Amino acid sequence: MRILLSNDDGYFAPGLERLAAALAVHAEIVVVAPERDRSGASNSLTLDRPLTVRQAPNGFLYVNGTPTDCVHLAVTGVLDKLPDMIVSGINLGANMGDDTIYSGTVAAATEGFLLGIPSIAVSLVSRHDGGGEEYFETAAQVAAQLVQRFQRQQGSTPWLLNVNVPNVPASDLRGWQVTRLGKRHKAEPVIRQQSPRGEIIYWVGAAGPAADAGEGTDFGATASGKVSITPLQMDLTHYHEVQAVEAWLKR
Repeated sequence: MRILLSNDDGYFAPGLERLAAALAVHAEIVVVAPERDRSGASNSLTLDRPLTVRQAPNGFLYVNGTPTDCVHLAVTGVLDKLPDMIVSGINLGANMGDDTIYSGTVAAATEGFLLGIPSIAVSLVSRHDGGGEEYFETAAQVAAQLVQRFQRQQGSTPWLLNVNVPNVPASDLRGWQVTRLGKRHKAEPVIRQQSPRGEIIYWVGAAGPAADAGEGTDFGATASGKVSITPLQMDLTHYHEVQAVEAWLKR
């Protein structure tokens, strides 16, 4: 089995290194990741300039582009053999609810899914503020268990799974839960500052607290100490509104 790894934190990120080490026991691993942190890049492709693929001393390949670029290049031309699975992560910080729309971690997995390859995005539900320990080993263990399960029994069609792992020792996990995406409140206001040159600059505000974090949501599962596994789809059609829009156009 061959697995392509990517992420949005960059090829040097500790989460990617731990993930590669954990999965190398179970499969042939190839890494193609961004050359720098591209968090929040979503599903963007770089179309206005050429891209380069270079190799780091540890053997990881890195691209001067987005997470989507990395997977797209790897699958459509860089690799001499297609991967059987794509795993993106381990992201430092949760990707739940509305976060999935912006997440480069989820985007890398999504690109693999769109290319017909089973894909998993793995995130560690950490505060990402440098306070406290970050249990990457727990998330790596979860990813390895999912890969082993995939090896034993593949789905009838490729799946896109969004996995969020509580930031606790593996022994403290309270099981798994298949979930739906929750929802956040609107983001916090932008932060306005003045640069040393006197220009007004803005920082995008932090994500707001969860608004829909009840039973069955990814927020609810991780808050209770469970690994959240959410199957995602890419059909954005709002089917319930099709007839309403048709009627509106006939008026």
